[in-house]
Amino acid sequence: MSTTTNSKPPYELVDFAKIPGVPCPCGTARRGLADVDDFPGTIHVTQIALDNALHYHKRLTETYYFLECEPGAQMQLGDELLDVQPGTCIMIRPGTRHRAIGRMKVLIVVYPKFDPADEWFD
Repeated sequence: MSTTTNSKPPYELVDFAKIPGVPCPCGTARRGLADVDDFPGTIHVTQIALDNALHYHKRLTETYYFLECEPGAQMQLGDELLDVQPGTCIMIRPGTRHRAIGRMKVLIVVYPKFDPADEWFD
């Protein structure tokens, strides 16, 4: 039998239904694991409202996994428009201007931890 002297539990449980939504440039985000010091990123469930402002991050890498999308949903990445649907995944590197177009629900993995000061608009 293995014992540990670590006072932290062996896992973290996130119930996104209990995390308050916060406004973001895309709509409403629920951000999980932000307060967990030994996890290097954050996980967001974001309800994207409509057409959103083109923006970028200087340090953050975001990975979007599309859970739900209305027909015609797209992502703008630089000058390119990509059609997205449930099951699509896009990794967005720092410095890439991007925005979501249409209504959708997205799981976003952010590395390093999300920092609202690293949202830049032209």
